[in-house]
Amino acid sequence: MEQDVKQPKPNSKKWKRYLPMLILALVGAVGGYLYYRLVGCASGTCPITSNPYISTVYGGVIGTLLGYVVTPGKKKEEQGA
Repeated sequence: MEQDVKQPKPNSKKWKRYLPMLILALVGAVGGYLYYRLVGCASGTCPITSNPYISTVYGGVIGTLLGYVVTPGKKKEEQGA
C-alpha cells in the first residue's frame, strides 16, 4: 500500500513572499535620490549625498534591509517539520 505522504507542491507564486522587500527597496532608492536632490551636499565633500548614484543605491540598500525585516518567514508546514 502506498502511504499518503504530502509532497510539497512547486510554488510558482513564491516571489510574492519577497514583495515587501522589493517594494521597500524601490521606495528606499527613490527616497535616496530625493534626499540627494532636496537636501544634498552643497560643498560636494559628503561621500553619500554628493553623488546621486551613491545616495540612490544607499537608499535602496536601506530599504532592502527594512524589507527583509518585515518579510514573513516560512511556516512550519512549509519547512517540512
